Amino acid sequence: MDRSGFSRRPDSFDGLGYRGEGLGYRGDPLLVTEPPDIPGSRNLQLAGERSPLSGERTGEREERTGEREERTGEKEERTAERAGWEAPQPGQVPAEQLSRFAGFGIGLVSLFTENVLAHPCIVFRRQCQVNYHARCYHLSPFSAVVVMYSITKAQGLKALWKGLGSTFIVHGITLGAEGVISELTPLPRELPHRWSLKQLAGHLLLKGLTAMVALPFYCASLIETVQSEIVRDEASSGLLDCLREGVTRLFGVGAPHSLRLLPLRWLLLPAALHGVLRYVITDPPDLLDSYFPELLAGCAGALVADVLLFPLETALHRLSLQGTRTIIDSTDGSGGNGPLVLPVNTQYDGVSDCLLAVRRREGPAGFYRGVGALAAQYALQGALLGGARALLRVLLLEGGRGAA
Repeated sequence: MDRSGFSRRPDSFDGLGYRGEGLGYRGDPLLVTEPPDIPGSRNLQLAGERSPLSGERTGEREERTGEREERTGEKEERTAERAGWEAPQPGQVPAEQLSRFAGFGIGLVSLFTENVLAHPCIVFRRQCQVNYHARCYHLSPFSAVVVMYSITKAQGLKALWKGLGSTFIVHGITLGAEGVISELTPLPRELPHRWSLKQLAGHLLLKGLTAMVALPFYCASLIETVQSEIVRDEASSGLLDCLREGVTRLFGVGAPHSLRLLPLRWLLLPAALHGVLRYVITDPPDLLDSYFPELLAGCAGALVADVLLFPLETALHRLSLQGTRTIIDSTDGSGGNGPLVLPVNTQYDGVSDCLLAVRRREGPAGFYRGVGALAAQYALQGALLGGARALLRVLLLEGGRGAA
């Protein structure tokens, strides 16, 4: 059956518009067809209008996007509240920058105090350690300060500041040797957060090797710090004497020393042991991110290490000076008729012989000669650290108020 005669499409339908004479449509078509929303359907609508179903879908998408943005904003606000973060106010310095400034200032004060201001205490402590003739052991800081004042009054301020340049040279050699050895060997210079026993052993071995390399220069610096200013030749002394004397002690040539001078190899093991133990005891634990507790922990660790290793350090200093013809100041003060300077004439055969001789002749207190100067040294460091902390806190508070 032919179905062409039954088509419902009008004769005037051209596919783009519908011009029906009976319905009053004239000119351009007003009704057009757009792609259908549902396959197989044709919707006739005014030009420029969207289908109702498409508009509903677009509105739903926009609502969903808005809800997601609101949820994201709420999550960020909750995270910021938990972390305690607050946006910096205009005109104020962030708290992180203030903390860094305070940490840098306190660290600078600590470094200056430890290496410069405390040097007179180090000089007098070493003189007490090697002066086995002295009647006074200076176990308290008060007697040490009195004698230090007497020496300064008799010989001038430079009497207790001698050897300051050589100590910086020894520090530089120690850092350089540690860096070179760590680059040439697999020994780690720094321990990771999670370390193994192998890494710890390698790290401590690196510290011991560094102490051995710096030993001859440490001996030369020790001579400069305890040598009396009365017998020092200013014309022949210089800043680089520590390097020259260290090389001379290392190779054993051109040194006008006596036969009692111990070979350097006899001092390698005590020096390495002292360096490793002091590092292990001094190294502070990781304490938050606050600078002052970390410096305070480091200072307390160094104090404990120096007290515990004081007998070993005394023996090491005496063995290092033996046979060098060094003349030191008298640590008994100038109140009596005793000499102002004394020679260091010891005849120890090694570390064990030195420890036994001190124990037998001077008693247990002989191992702690000059510990009063050590107490004065750390009292000075603690006082300056506390003062620097209080001053920086006041300055930071004033700066914060001014910015606000």
